[in-house]
Amino acid sequence: MRAVLLVFLTWLPAPLLAETYLLMAEEDGCYWCAQWNEEVSATYSKTPEGQAAPLRRYDLYSETPDVDFARRVRFTPTFILVRDGTELGRIEGYPGEDFFWGLLGKMLEEARIDLDKTG
Repeated sequence: MRAVLLVFLTWLPAPLLAETYLLMAEEDGCYWCAQWNEEVSATYSKTPEGQAAPLRRYDLYSETPDVDFARRVRFTPTFILVRDGTELGRIEGYPGEDFFWGLLGKMLEEARIDLDKTG
């Protein structure tokens, strides 16, 4: 059975095998993190963007996740698009709901993540 699974996985295109997610760096008392939570958090996972890049969170002052960051994370919130442990892009700060979705869409497009092929 294991051999069959390995053969099957080698036939899948690489993007389907890649682990892609949106990492949110946050901290206690962050006003803009709270704004994002109020305006976006509840619906994020139900959107094509949320299906393509599920949200993961980490506290900026706790253990750093195993990600090859392009540069140090200094601000909260910071949203980092990660594929297979490597940063592909980021949004520093929360510019409001409308700007967030536009910036996220551009970041996903630049990473060649097709939202039409998600959920």
